[in-house]
Amino acid sequence: MMQPIVLGIETSCDETAIGIVRGRTLLANVIASSVEEHARFGGVVPEIASRAHLEAMLPSIQRAVTDAKISLKDIDAIAVTAGPGLVGALLVGVASASGLAQGLGRPLYGVNHLAAHVSVEYLTHDKPTDPTIALLVSGGHSSLLQVDDITGSITKLGATMDDAAGEAFDKIARLLALGFPGGPAIDREAQGGSPTAIDFPRGLTTSQDWQSRPYEFSFSGLKTAVARYLENTPRFVRADVAASFQEAVVDVLLLKALAACKSTGINSLVIAGGVAANSRLRAVAADRCEKAGVQLRIPAAGLCTDNGAMVAALGSLMLSSGRPATHGAFDADSSLKVEQVNL
Repeated sequence: MMQPIVLGIETSCDETAIGIVRGRTLLANVIASSVEEHARFGGVVPEIASRAHLEAMLPSIQRAVTDAKISLKDIDAIAVTAGPGLVGALLVGVASASGLAQGLGRPLYGVNHLAAHVSVEYLTHDKPTDPTIALLVSGGHSSLLQVDDITGSITKLGATMDDAAGEAFDKIARLLALGFPGGPAIDREAQGGSPTAIDFPRGLTTSQDWQSRPYEFSFSGLKTAVARYLENTPRFVRADVAASFQEAVVDVLLLKALAACKSTGINSLVIAGGVAANSRLRAVAADRCEKAGVQLRIPAAGLCTDNGAMVAALGSLMLSSGRPATHGAFDADSSLKVEQVNL
């Protein structure tokens, strides 16, 4: 029996991304990024992102269909990111997906961006991962989740209390004059530095923190510590600062994630989101998970940042699990909670 073909649309931030999957097989993954238009501002400008989505939507869909070697009539369902994200950007995707689904007469799934980040892992592994602990780290989110069923049962164990890990990378990259986006820039710079050169603080890791908020994150203090170090050290070594800052972030993320695995008895960890592409996080995670007896799964680096494949993957899982499609017109929800997998 032929598996269903699902087209996914992702427009939560600055990427207009279209993915097409057949079951768990990726057929197309097209990304039109407007990051260069935002770089001179040091961050994403919502109005620019929304306009870029409008301009890129139709060409991106056409290219994805061509890459997948199918026609629009072959598509069995549409999935779209309904939130969280920038509301204007989300609305472009939701409106496009709604029109496409209505025109084709196909079911439409409005899905959660955060859950989609985790579900993309299903495209690279045949065996199901449920239940699993998921460490979701990106520019806007740093969360620890217990995923019992990716299509409908996600529990948030903890999240950042202030800045997300990716946001911290962007901030420190600006201080080091490394440009935007900061994650890849710091990753590259850190290759030539020592991760132990500077002992930067690890937020929320005191004994009291472990008792009262074991799965919460905080990176604002780390950002302040790096800024003060740069002010007080005129002859700082940029590569050492980058490597030591990166190490502090990686250390805390994995301490909390593996603690969640241990306390829940779940020996599976999925790391997802844009920061999951960080080479140091991937290397240290592999080492620590092996020592802890935890099965580690991280999507390919190209599937960690925002993409349409992850939305299509979650839509495909929703369809195959018999989850109901989203009925009627619906609005994007910029603050959609991760526990709500679909609308």
